[in-house]
Amino acid sequence: MEDIKKLREQFPVTKHRTFLNHAAQSPLPKPVADAVRKYVNEYSKFGTSFLECDRNGKPFFAKLIGARPEEIALIENTSTGLSLATNMLHCPKGSKVVTTDMEYPSVVYPWLRKNLGVKVHYVKSDGCRVSLDEMEKAVDDKTVAVTVSHVSYFNGFRHNLKILSEIVHEHGAYLIVDAIQSVGTMPIDVVRDDVDFLSAACYKWLLSPPGAAYFYVRGELIEKLEPPMVGWASVDQDVFATENFWEIWNLKLSKTANRFETGSPATISFVGAEEAMKMLLTYGIENVKHRIMKLTDHLIDRIKSLGLELQTPEDKQCRSGIVNFKIKTPQKLTDRLNKKGIVVSARANGIRVSPHFYNTEEEIDNLIGEIKKAKS
Repeated sequence: MEDIKKLREQFPVTKHRTFLNHAAQSPLPKPVADAVRKYVNEYSKFGTSFLECDRNGKPFFAKLIGARPEEIALIENTSTGLSLATNMLHCPKGSKVVTTDMEYPSVVYPWLRKNLGVKVHYVKSDGCRVSLDEMEKAVDDKTVAVTVSHVSYFNGFRHNLKILSEIVHEHGAYLIVDAIQSVGTMPIDVVRDDVDFLSAACYKWLLSPPGAAYFYVRGELIEKLEPPMVGWASVDQDVFATENFWEIWNLKLSKTANRFETGSPATISFVGAEEAMKMLLTYGIENVKHRIMKLTDHLIDRIKSLGLELQTPEDKQCRSGIVNFKIKTPQKLTDRLNKKGIVVSARANGIRVSPHFYNTEEEIDNLIGEIKKAKS
């Protein structure tokens, strides 16, 4: 517990609120806020910053997902990466994409554009999880891609990416993954799981400012894909030729995932993201996962003791850091809790709770206590 006490000193929010809403937007840890503040102050005083930033955090994000930095592109949000993947794939007449009825809009919306002409097939969940058998039935040789959230935004259901990729690749399709609700909370290995595309912003579980996100493209696909948008950042930097003039008569796209970048990134956000990822990697992602699962175990036990209905699977093989339970008037309860300094979200006719590794069992008990009072 001493380690948790020391860790919590890095999160100023703990002195003011019980924050259990990391599936929305996280408060910034002190090292992240300090790095951003330093960057702003230095730019204000000197017109430059002396902070060392390693390729805007690409090596650290690559480590979090088991990839190589050369397979990572800088983007501004998760939706951008999902749209990039959609727009780069060839969609023959009569083709389809498979998804589920538990997805965040940005996973599906890029495929619903009229000019794409792709049929979107929704695999129905049981309200709590999606069956791999049903996914397998839906994927056929007309399938261009399967696009899913690694972890569902409203109830925390987690797909088995390894098995899903086997189903997808058996039919020559691609696996596109929204990982915003999983990166930073659990070990991910895109090589082991054979993921083709993965997109994730950093402002949720990666404890970073908005504006920083990363897009992974499997290495052997990079040079086969034509980016839908290009700019100075898309090309091999050796085109910045002699006497500091750009070579503008030929387009020589980068052989790395840089080809999917267009221009200058939100450096101030990536400065914060790099600092946050360093913190998580130092603590250890396996340790982060263990801590979060311990907290959600405790939360689920307390929810069940109140006789409330879980909308989250209890099986740890398909669970994450998000827990949802049904309750009457969830928005009213969320507002009441917020006035008490407890931050959660109303989602899917229930309350969504999403603790991070610095939260405590006492904070969970505090939440449950206030829910008891609201029920009585």
